[in-house]
Order: sequence, then structure tokens, then C-alpha cells
Amino acid sequence: LFADINQWWRSNAAAGRASVLFCYSFGKAQRLLSGVDASIGPLIVHGAVEPLNQVYRDAGVTLPPTLLVSNALTPAMISQSLVLAPPSASGTPWMKRFGSYSDAFASGWMLLRGARRRRGVERGFVMSDHADWPGLQSAIKGTGAERVFVTHGSVAVMVRWLTENGLDAQSFKTEYGNEDDLTSPVLMSTDSSA
Repeated sequence: LFADINQWWRSNAAAGRASVLFCYSFGKAQRLLSGVDASIGPLIVHGAVEPLNQVYRDAGVTLPPTLLVSNALTPAMISQSLVLAPPSASGTPWMKRFGSYSDAFASGWMLLRGARRRRGVERGFVMSDHADWPGLQSAIKGTGAERVFVTHGSVAVMVRWLTENGLDAQSFKTEYGNEDDLTSPVLMSTDSSA
């Protein structure tokens, strides 16, 4: 994945075009930042991404340096840059500052036929943040958590599995609405030893 993104970015930089990569601001943007080759050019992020980058940095996660467009960037810098922006920035006046750019979207949805075309982007990079059942089980065990709150997906099934495996597990309703049983659970864990 990252080799493909880096190649796309290098190719655009060689042509003097910014590479705008749409992605979700929380989680996915930071995964992308930690995986791309920051030596290719400047990394510019949307204002919705940078506060979350700072949260990651404050928590000890190493991310490469990032810039905001308001950092008085030159046209030459912009033409060599990788820009990470939320999908909501597409088609807005904010995008005009990048001139002639190449755009892409990083999402698990890019695996589906026609998703890139429907998003109206030149490239699609498949990057999913959904986990399968064994992956979720492994992640939970790996945290050492004794209490787990399950928020989405097959909540009852996951809570049952967790309690059968000796953990204090509960469902936790969020403000984000009801998810159907086809989605993967999102987990919040607490480690009582911390």
C-alpha cells in the first residue's frame, strides 16, 4: 500500500502536481503519515487533521512533521507535497490553493468496484480500519485490559465472548446511532493496572 502511495506521490511531484489524499482525520490520517516516505516532499494536512496529529504526538506516537496551508507555503513546496484532507474538503474553496493536483482516496471502500469513480478521484488506495473476529480477539488480549466496552457491531456476541473469557465486558451506547450486525465492533478497553 505505502509503496503504491509513495510512487503516486513521486510521480505527481515530478510533474509538479500536489498529491491530495482524502482520508478520515482520526486514525487513518495518522496511519498514512506513519507509513509514507516523508523524504519525498512536504506533508500538508487539513486543519481538521492537525489537532488529532498533536493528540497522537502527545501520546508518544512518532509522526513526521506536518504543515498547514496557512504556514505560508510557496507554490514550489505545494507542488511537491502530499496533502491529507478529510473527504468533506473535496470540491471546497480550500482545495483551490493546490492548483492542478492529483487526488486519491484511502479507504476500505476502494476495494469495491466503482467506488473510486463514485468518489470522483483519480486513484483509490485500499486501506481498511475494520478488523475481523480473530484480529479483534488478538487485539483485546494484547492490551491486557480487564474491562472492555463494546460500542458497535455485534455487541451482544462480543460481550458474551469477552465475559466467557474472564473479562468484565459491557455494551456502551454512543451518539453515533445504531450499527447493523454486519459491522465490526469498536472497542474501548481499560487496563485497571494503569
